[in-house]
Amino acid sequence: MQAADVIIVGGGPAGSTCASQLRQGGVDVLVLDSVRFPRLKLCAGWVTPDALGELALEPGEYPHGILTFDELRLHWRGISLSHRCTQHSIRRVEFDEFLLRRSGAPVVQHRAQHIRRDGPDYVIDKLYRCRYLVGAAGTRCPVYRELFHANAPRDPGLQTATYEQEFAYPWTDSRCHLWFFADGLPGYAWYVPKANGYVNVGLGGMAEAIRRRDERLQDYWHAFTRRLHRLGLVQNYDYRPRGYSYYLRGAVEQVRNDNAFLVGDAAGLATRDLCEGIGPAICSGKAAARAILDGEEYLLDKIPRRSANGLFAGFLEGRFAADEQKHEQTLPATSRKST
Repeated sequence: MQAADVIIVGGGPAGSTCASQLRQGGVDVLVLDSVRFPRLKLCAGWVTPDALGELALEPGEYPHGILTFDELRLHWRGISLSHRCTQHSIRRVEFDEFLLRRSGAPVVQHRAQHIRRDGPDYVIDKLYRCRYLVGAAGTRCPVYRELFHANAPRDPGLQTATYEQEFAYPWTDSRCHLWFFADGLPGYAWYVPKANGYVNVGLGGMAEAIRRRDERLQDYWHAFTRRLHRLGLVQNYDYRPRGYSYYLRGAVEQVRNDNAFLVGDAAGLATRDLCEGIGPAICSGKAAARAILDGEEYLLDKIPRRSANGLFAGFLEGRFAADEQKHEQTLPATSRKST
């Protein structure tokens, strides 16, 4: 049986950040992941400057493709707004492997299934033993399923479902575009260009609202891709989209159970306005590492619940993270330009 002080289940940004911090503190860490890196990861790949700051990573130091854009195009009910800000896009297939390798932690390809207590330790599938256990394997994390689900069920009203695809494409518009509530979608669609001739397009919505309407994300996909074609953003492409789901930040009543921790999407930490998960994953990975290293209380109060500030972020949170019937609001007044 292989033993380590800490075993982290999941090698994405939450797990690799936690591993990196623990390794710097001299802790024996082992990362388990069900697949071999680099691996395909569906994600718009939007990375904020704050997230890179948490990683102590300058865009120029990143060895793979990173695209910096200084303008977002926000679309709502036929109105388009230009929002000046600095954001970045990456490909998760490159980004996740880079962070995991940079952590210096040993990685074993293993699909964790059964977890049990053995005195003060955790035993995984009768193969791995540790004193501390970190669940970083996303929404379907086995650490959540085995140790947290019974006492901390997720709120179905905070589940978001996505449908997207990333592919090589000779894009000409280097701005990120976001379409809010287009065609009645209880969510938004996106076009995110990436370095080296890649683009990610997709849409996401609140799963419970879609189920109440007896609809599917696929019902919105064709209208969205026609819009991309009409605007000249992506034309004549044979799409093969795929879907997945995760949870927005709720009360998160239990993220630690004795010496077991949940981080990132395993804890349901995506922001309540733009449903962004990379930043909260990185911050929670660091917080869990501090709790293990220094005995700090594992708290999420310093992890932002929103990706942005201001009235627009509050408007989006009201639509995404609460019953849509109780939040019939209008778009906050701002400078606008018609398309």
